[in-house]
Amino acid sequence: MTAISEPVTSTATHCPYCALQCAMAVRGTETAPAGEGGLCQKGWTAGSLLRSPARLTTPLIRVDGELRPASWDAALDLVATRLAELKREHGADANAVFGGGGLTNEKAYLLGKFARVALGTSQVDYNGRFCMSSAAAAGMRAFGLDRGLPFPLEDLAEADAILLVGSNPAETMPPFARYLKRGLIVVDPRRTPTAELAELHLQPAPGTDLALALGILHAVVADGRLNQSYVDERTTGFEAVWRIAAAWWPERVERITGVSAADQRAVAARLANARNAYILTARGTEQHASGADMVSAWINLALSLGLPGRAGSGFGCLTGQGNGQGGREHGQKADQLPGYRRIDDPAARAHVAGVWGVSPESLPGPGRSAYELLDALGTENGPRGLLVFGSNVLVSAPRSARVADRLGALDFLVVADLVLSETAALADVVLPITQWAEEEGTMTNIEGRVLLRRRAIDPPEGVRTDLDVLSGLASRLGQPGGRFPVDAETVFDELRAASKGGLADYSGVTYDRLRAGERLHWPVPERDHPGSPRVFLDRFAHADGRARFHAVDHRGPAEPTDDEFPLQATTGRVLQHYQSGAQTRLVDELNDAVPEAFVEVHPDTAARAGLADGDWAEVESRRGAVQARVRCVSSMRPDLVFLPFHFPGAQRANLLTNPALDPTSRMPEFKVCAVRLAGVR
Repeated sequence: MTAISEPVTSTATHCPYCALQCAMAVRGTETAPAGEGGLCQKGWTAGSLLRSPARLTTPLIRVDGELRPASWDAALDLVATRLAELKREHGADANAVFGGGGLTNEKAYLLGKFARVALGTSQVDYNGRFCMSSAAAAGMRAFGLDRGLPFPLEDLAEADAILLVGSNPAETMPPFARYLKRGLIVVDPRRTPTAELAELHLQPAPGTDLALALGILHAVVADGRLNQSYVDERTTGFEAVWRIAAAWWPERVERITGVSAADQRAVAARLANARNAYILTARGTEQHASGADMVSAWINLALSLGLPGRAGSGFGCLTGQGNGQGGREHGQKADQLPGYRRIDDPAARAHVAGVWGVSPESLPGPGRSAYELLDALGTENGPRGLLVFGSNVLVSAPRSARVADRLGALDFLVVADLVLSETAALADVVLPITQWAEEEGTMTNIEGRVLLRRRAIDPPEGVRTDLDVLSGLASRLGQPGGRFPVDAETVFDELRAASKGGLADYSGVTYDRLRAGERLHWPVPERDHPGSPRVFLDRFAHADGRARFHAVDHRGPAEPTDDEFPLQATTGRVLQHYQSGAQTRLVDELNDAVPEAFVEVHPDTAARAGLADGDWAEVESRRGAVQARVRCVSSMRPDLVFLPFHFPGAQRANLLTNPALDPTSRMPEFKVCAVRLAGVR
């Protein structure tokens, strides 16, 4: 681990990676970060990023096709000039902003404000659209509120049964696994390390989660396990759901999913008989063109059993990115204003405009969702300039070759990052920014708890915070002084005011309360409010206080297999890497463990393609091809291959993936596409 040559001090802060936001102490000695509690391999090695030789320490401007060092004034002047020119020549929506789920609440808030006030554009979205959008849409429909876990993590440790759908936390967030103590049931097409911990593993065909949920719901009702009093007293809409589920008896579901009728009935019985039971979903069931409906199907099952809003039980969605929860609450989404307010709500517009000191009429309306925004770049009616903060879209977006073409068609691309990511390498201007231990700000973790990220060390000379960058650009674009503060606590105080009265109300959270160690889960509507670790115990957030069943039916993947592309591909993470890998691939310990992409495949499937373990294979879809070494895994379904999505260039798994969008959440179908497998010619 890289030594940090600073005075001997210790600062309590949080890991820069996943949504658990595990506590750690950064000590300014050669001991580097040490964990307060559990940390995974990524967390233990996070100190290496702080003095990585790959860090950017000066702005870069493209001159004669090459990125060359420049001063901050030259870089910011150029960015402001070009953005103003594009707006003047083509209108406000000629500029777009793309954010990230790893940004602090303050950054996400100020980025959304910058887009709508300083640029006047509606074209703003973020990579969280690729993460939690289906879960958010389903949660809003069912409960009237989107908080990933409406209960604290420690409640899970008391469960007698946990149904975990489409999640592999043993690899993606290992400290979470300590909460999975008893009665674990895993739904995953792969035999993952998490599935190895389970008492029962259901291995459905990819894209059939909704049918499986309907089959288990059918078993709940047919076997007399419906919680009728809860359904009558706390919900609406069950009859419409049952009209569909009645036709999905477990034997029919078995033919579609491959999960036995006996196992479906066993899950229904285990959940119904448990004293404390939870159903949890994640990306595996959300990243589909029907992802919102898939999540709704599992919510329907939870409601039929009376789990949500019951002490010791519940339904939740596992947030992935570090600020995946807070990042979707405060205005960097295309259709949203701070406090989880809808941008097309006149009252919301009036409230936020008042905080910002602008007229409601000046605020733009909803814009394009993330993939739709990327797909429109450089087109006749699309954005011509793009600012990217906290995202590496060239690796992380679906149909990656198309995204590369669209980025190349832009008139002007600006990327703010701590390293020269694959996306930054294409930019006209690159702005070097601070990272986790070099800045202050808040993050909202997987359970809706607001955490203070403390500055532990000084950033390298020449590096600025995102807030400083946005403030500098705003002033050059004619915004009055003070409208875009550079101090994180000042920005947070403004966020508090903007969120007041919204669904995600942070108005009672203060830095002083967080510094004092208070555990504050939103909503926190007053300074003396203790926070809301458990929501829905008395009522749900709809006006009538009831949860909503939402009638959904199974439909298969947007791209079915055929004779030409007979296999299905799915993508995901490995323990050692995170997201696009732009950070973790710079850490020797992590990169040495997994230095390149691979393709997991059943030995029989590999043999039919003339391949053996360790051979180079080509996985090809209708959109592109990836070359990777074969890993033969006997527990894989023979109709499925798996690739991690952390790698760049010709090993980008997202060269394969299908950008078919969920009609509600606008989530692309990352988790299943039709492919073929062959040896490398």
